[in-house]
Amino acid sequence: MLSQIQRFGGAMFTPVLLFPFSGMVVGVAILLQNPMFVGESLTAPDCLFAQIIHIIEEGGWTVFKNMPLVFAIGLPIGLAKNAQARACLAVMMSFLTWNYFINAMGTTWGGFFGVDFSIDPVAGSGLTMMAGIKTLDTSIIGAIAISGFVTALHNRFFDKRLPTFLGTFQGTSFVVIVAFLAMIPCAWLTLFCWPKVQMGIESLQAFLRTSGALGVWVYTFLERILIPTGLHHFVYGPFMFGPAAVEGGIGVYWAQHLHEFSQTTESIKTLFPEGGFGLFGNSKVFGAPGIALAFYYTAAPENRKKIAGLLIPATLTAILVGVTEPLEFTFLFICPPLFALHAVLAATMATTMYLAGVSANLGGGLIDTFIPQVWLPLFYNHTMMIVTQIVIGLIFTGIYFALFRWLILRFNLKTPGREDSEIKLYTKADYKAARGQAAAAVDPQSSQAAGFLQALGGASNIESVNNCATRLRITLVDVTKMESDDVFKAFGAHGVVRRGNAIQVIVGLNVPQVRDQLESLMKIPLTKPSQSMTEAVS
Repeated sequence: MLSQIQRFGGAMFTPVLLFPFSGMVVGVAILLQNPMFVGESLTAPDCLFAQIIHIIEEGGWTVFKNMPLVFAIGLPIGLAKNAQARACLAVMMSFLTWNYFINAMGTTWGGFFGVDFSIDPVAGSGLTMMAGIKTLDTSIIGAIAISGFVTALHNRFFDKRLPTFLGTFQGTSFVVIVAFLAMIPCAWLTLFCWPKVQMGIESLQAFLRTSGALGVWVYTFLERILIPTGLHHFVYGPFMFGPAAVEGGIGVYWAQHLHEFSQTTESIKTLFPEGGFGLFGNSKVFGAPGIALAFYYTAAPENRKKIAGLLIPATLTAILVGVTEPLEFTFLFICPPLFALHAVLAATMATTMYLAGVSANLGGGLIDTFIPQVWLPLFYNHTMMIVTQIVIGLIFTGIYFALFRWLILRFNLKTPGREDSEIKLYTKADYKAARGQAAAAVDPQSSQAAGFLQALGGASNIESVNNCATRLRITLVDVTKMESDDVFKAFGAHGVVRRGNAIQVIVGLNVPQVRDQLESLMKIPLTKPSQSMTEAVS
């Protein structure tokens, strides 16, 4: 069950990874329309520059204005066991059908469900326009639910054989037929249940707004501590991309009001208290360097070059783009207590900043959120908030370093590079040498994906393949056929997580390409046996 939940959480990364670039485009466009930065002449309505920037901004809003559609199409890419493109088509058709059924039922029997479909679909009405259809505003929650359900139907019925005379309806057509029938009760249940869910969300909003710093602490702690299970997506997703905190999600709301926030001297925390739930990115920018420095200075002197080769790219990834998994998984399963401390410190840092008046969309890294969406646009009128954030962040960098270093030395924790640690780190030269040896032993044309494939026991031993931002998520048939962690590290993996037959290979930001290569190789039958991968990399 856990592996299925993890697989679902990982699949959410496919659409989520589209947001950083779009957010940067919108943030920079709004910045370039601010007369304080570019001057009054360049922001005049008849100015060609202003017109071009407006056009670019409208293009940047594409993803944010169509988030349910993006999630509806994106999830099947990660969830479908085969024919992902066809699964996306089936999900899209079913998602639109579901909304058409909601529209028809709501228009016809709205009084029964307590929904008034005659009103305009404005914010707060509970209605929205989706691909030209007036429907209930279920945001990404409805898209995720329908997408997951129809993808399950696809996995169940796509390969089902029908009688010859019904052959035309096999495959995707059959999936769409089954889903069409299923969407009728789904639409009815949505109309019956979702208005109550909306009231619950509104109550949650009210609670979180009134809980102040406590709500920020709990939210940030859960967002970090649940990373090993893959369930952290379900904590921040509804807040950042859904209606759990504000209409449209914190990311969209912040971008929509950024120009307004940049023009006023009133406290951002007063204008946007929900921004406390967007402060979790500070642990990535300020916490990651403290952790990395603690690992470096507690490593044996002879291992520090290797440790630096591992930590520098992982730390830069966390700071610049907010992806922390390469760093966190370096130590998570070696010493879990340190990860728990990390979650506590991250929550405390965010809460401290919130109490000091910091409130903004700061869930990513420097180049995707901090600089373009906060620091540059707000610097003129909110300099003290930014300075306060940086000062508190740097203080916590020191706290991270001091606490991690003290605990590692006090309890002799087996962090990477310690004198008696069994963890072997590979430099780039080690990796290339090991990969070259493996390639010579297995196949002159073998790649990183080919090495992973054989180390996993071959294509016949893999039940399903998925990925999140940095990890391959694989379900194996027989885990005893899998090689040791050192073999995966020799092929460039940062580590391996084993939970029963659910395996996670920590690859890095190039994991989508590795997954594509792996799936392509799985379709090619092996023509000759190969030697043990342990021998190949030893």
